[in-house]
Amino acid sequence: MQVQYVTDEHGQRTGVLLDVAVYQRLINQRSVDPDLLTEMSRAELKALAVSRLALAAQARLEELLALQQEGILDEGEIRELDELLAQVDQLTLLKTRARYTLSQIGEAV
Repeated sequence: MQVQYVTDEHGQRTGVLLDVAVYQRLINQRSVDPDLLTEMSRAELKALAVSRLALAAQARLEELLALQQEGILDEGEIRELDELLAQVDQLTLLKTRARYTLSQIGEAV
């Protein structure tokens, strides 16, 4: 890559001339917020922002939480509860990212 500098009358660098291809590559590399869901349409973002756990999974989660409060979960149920709670956490993160993305593009949920 060849770089040429623009200087003032005192020889001080005041600018840089870049090849157009280099300039385009630098522009395309600018940092994008990794939390933005830029690959999704507005309709998809809105649907995700208001999504919920499937009804059957929600019912099972509530059942397992009730059993946990009673202290009568077996090992399989504990694993199932952990998996459902992990799904809830992931869904919450995705919903938050969808809402954040919508807010960044000036769109209401």
